[in-house]
Amino acid sequence: MDHAQMKERLARVILEKSFKYSDNPPFTLASGRKSNFYFNCKPTTLDPEGMNLIGHLLFDMIQDLDVTASGGLTLGADPMANALAVISFQRGRPVKSFIVRKETKDHGTKNRIEGTVRAGESVVILDDVITTGGSTLAAIEAGDKKQAKLLAKRMLDEFKHLHDGYFF
Repeated sequence: MDHAQMKERLARVILEKSFKYSDNPPFTLASGRKSNFYFNCKPTTLDPEGMNLIGHLLFDMIQDLDVTASGGLTLGADPMANALAVISFQRGRPVKSFIVRKETKDHGTKNRIEGTVRAGESVVILDDVITTGGSTLAAIEAGDKKQAKLLAKRMLDEFKHLHDGYFF
């Protein structure tokens, strides 16, 4: 399956597993807004086929960038970052995954970021659903702001392009 076919298939999987619609806006989004549309991408990002497609598509998007790790605010980014880590390893250019907690732990190592990513590494910030971008921005703020913002913008642009004509 080529890149375009994978994008098309992922869009279908998202529609089948993760999209809900109602005439009356019963869905309250993370931003607090009401919506007729709702995406719960976890059924897609945790599905074997969805995870495989996501891993390949993300790797295709970043393979020419100097990226050593990907992650984002838990829980939405976790399966995507892990999918990318596995596929990147299989394709010969490993990209580590990491998790950004919503809050710093108050026990143990007291880490906010889990994984082996170190200060100064080039990272990509991921999120499974973006409405206002609040969760994504929180993850960026937890890491190396300059580099993360640059790479995250490319991912957000690709995300918007993937969804053009399908959902909004």
